[in-house]
Amino acid sequence: MKIKTQRLNAIIQIIANSKVGSQEELLIMLEKEGFSTTQATLSRDLKSLKVAKQPDQDGGYMYVLPESGAEQAEDDASFDEFPLSGLVSMEFSGNLAVIKTRPGFANGLGSVIDSHGPYEILGTIAGDDTILIIAREGISSDEVVNALALFIPGLRNKVIRP
Repeated sequence: MKIKTQRLNAIIQIIANSKVGSQEELLIMLEKEGFSTTQATLSRDLKSLKVAKQPDQDGGYMYVLPESGAEQAEDDASFDEFPLSGLVSMEFSGNLAVIKTRPGFANGLGSVIDSHGPYEILGTIAGDDTILIIAREGISSDEVVNALALFIPGLRNKVIRP
């Protein structure tokens, strides 16, 4: 069975690229992509992604992503929540990433990362203003960013690429 982050990304792609009118249809599409899940899990996934249903031109309903998709949600200036608002930058070296935060924010943000437990991340070590992230073998920096961007708004804008 594939992991949650991959399943959430698959849901985003399916909804963005297909007309989906029900959870049953979405479950079938996910199954074709190799994701076996329950309706209850799918319902929680849709809620966490803030997916909504809206009327379509055929008189039915279809799932839609929030305001221009996930990129809009990330760029939303409403992430004044501690500790997420303390993020300064993220930079990679091999399977390691270093997140810089404002002073005093690293432990809180590290705790948020650990509590979400993305599969892509083996572990974190947090100090006062720096977090070391160790990614699993074979996991790319883009996969780490995608996993973290699901719960850290604005992260993509903070990644420093060589």
